[in-house]
Amino acid sequence: MAVSCDAIQVYAGLEALSGGASDEERSRLEHRLLGFVPVTEEFSAGRFAELAHAEIDGLLAEGRRPIVVGGTGLYLRAALTDLDLRPPVPAEIRDEVEREISERGPEALHAELDPDLAATVHPNDRKRIARWTELARAGIEPPRGGEGVWTAELRVPTTLVGLTIDRDALGERIDARVDEMAEAGAGEEARAADTAGASRTARAALGFEQFLAGDLDAVKTAHRRYARRQLTWMRRMENVEKIDRTDLDDDDAAARVEAILSG
Repeated sequence: MAVSCDAIQVYAGLEALSGGASDEERSRLEHRLLGFVPVTEEFSAGRFAELAHAEIDGLLAEGRRPIVVGGTGLYLRAALTDLDLRPPVPAEIRDEVEREISERGPEALHAELDPDLAATVHPNDRKRIARWTELARAGIEPPRGGEGVWTAELRVPTTLVGLTIDRDALGERIDARVDEMAEAGAGEEARAADTAGASRTARAALGFEQFLAGDLDAVKTAHRRYARRQLTWMRRMENVEKIDRTDLDDDDAAARVEAILSG
């Protein structure tokens, strides 16, 4: 049983854009926490943590093995640990920050963050810049440096496996993947969500704005940047069994994972 921990795959209507499991993949392995949130709703790591904990605990109680998968570091941490999350900010502050970031761009608000805090986030990371700015204006201390990136104190015994790949091969895979997403209708999904009034957290989907603009090269660049951040984050995690899958196909990579689990 796969439990997705992707912040965008929770949204119904963004399946191609978020790279969610296909119908064929879901027929081979059941997936939970996919496509259940309307694209107009905001969604948070706190809400996800409650749902993920319930899914994992329920599967363990049934004697089944949950396979927690996905690409959002915070959501993976939310699924496997007990987060100390900052509280939500007043709606008026959130609306003000959203208006400013739309009018001035994330780089302008990034420049106004505390220098030590700004050093922990990329100037184009709209979602995190908005969150850090909201917290600061609400008088709530944002996370500092590597605070809370990972912890060895997991809720239940867990085997952690991370897949790595040669950088050039990764770039080629990203380019091919984005082309496949476009062919599958990611641009149409973005436009439909935009017309429907997509929420702030839905619009944070990687490539959302670039797909709206029809700029596939910009989508690919955004995915490459995010992949680098993922690798940096994974290197900070403790006790991860890493598999270099540069020369492995999917079946070989899966066999390596099975060997780790049975070892």
